[in-house]
Amino acid sequence: MSVLDIRGILEYLPHRYPFLLVDRVEELVKGERIVALKNVTINEPFFVGHFPHLPVMPGVLVIEALAQTAGILSFETMGRKTNAQSVYYFVGIDNARFKRPVVPGDQLRMEVSIERVARSIWKYKAKATVEGSVAAQADLMCTLRDVEPPPNGPQA
Repeated sequence: MSVLDIRGILEYLPHRYPFLLVDRVEELVKGERIVALKNVTINEPFFVGHFPHLPVMPGVLVIEALAQTAGILSFETMGRKTNAQSVYYFVGIDNARFKRPVVPGDQLRMEVSIERVARSIWKYKAKATVEGSVAAQADLMCTLRDVEPPPNGPQA
């Protein structure tokens, strides 16, 4: 089991502010599961518009936080770190359910387990809770793809 602070997380995820949605990894068992935290504060940029009169973290960002957590688990399992030659993509979201709003002051606890890996497609069971109450859950699928390096010099 390993624990990662924000510096360790930044080695596994290419995301940066305002799109980095994982603050700490509490538990990680390679090839099996991960537990991570997201501290939700009123300073999140999405609260300005969602919703000014009743700030709620968009459900799609809760799912994204779960996917980022899954990415850390996969990179650790593969013994890799993020780099400019690859991207970890979403390829599917099934059975997504939202059970409770996530609001400023909440601590989102994200639990993700690997269900299977086949032909570079990773499938996970993912659940986000706040104080033991389920906020969201989904089955996620992601894949790691190599990308072309950017061309050197001007294009003709």
